[in-house]
Amino acid sequence: MAKKTVNPTRMELTRLKKKLTTARRGHKLLKDKRDELMRQFLDMVRENKALRERVEAGITQSNKNFALARSAMSEEAVRVAFMTPKQEIQLGIDTRNVMSVEIPVFSYQTRTSDENDIYSYGFAFTSSDLDDAVLSLSKLLPDMMHLAESEKSCQLLAAEIEKTRRRVNALEHVMIPEMEENIKYITMKLDEAERSSQIRLMKVKDMMLEEAHHYKEKEEQRAKEQVEF
Repeated sequence: MAKKTVNPTRMELTRLKKKLTTARRGHKLLKDKRDELMRQFLDMVRENKALRERVEAGITQSNKNFALARSAMSEEAVRVAFMTPKQEIQLGIDTRNVMSVEIPVFSYQTRTSDENDIYSYGFAFTSSDLDDAVLSLSKLLPDMMHLAESEKSCQLLAAEIEKTRRRVNALEHVMIPEMEENIKYITMKLDEAERSSQIRLMKVKDMMLEEAHHYKEKEEQRAKEQVEF
């Protein structure tokens, strides 16, 4: 039995069949989209894992260099060394489309192209370990930007995968079975109505034949009576 009341008419049957065809086509497209999103998501997760390990290793090494510099320099000297930044970075954010998902693309540009502008202090009164720490962090910046981009992309793709999965399940387990059940119900009702109509026609035909037979008998009887008279 249909889950909701439907009009058992041929027009409704035609409409449901077209709707079912569209739903099946949409279900296939959404499944293909979900599978492709999953493939790209897994690629990004693997890339994200490698980037995170590289960034964490670089930050660990930088922290070691900062600790060595701190042991060789006074706290006041370290504070003064980083008091006035020398280099500036401008962050640019763009997007690219991946299966209808707008994922971010980060880029940056330094105020000057001089590599030595990363040092905001003179070399006379600072430790070489401090130079190594600043240099390692500077070299780590592209990977950190890429990691941020990768992690945000993974979050957006995961949300889109979940949304697509819910749509696929709704079509597969709710909408398509319900439309198939309604089509079956309407078809059954139409077949039943057609059988009833045929039975009525057969009964009318039998009644007409019987009436014609009785009429013929009456005519024969009347003709016989006229002859005898």
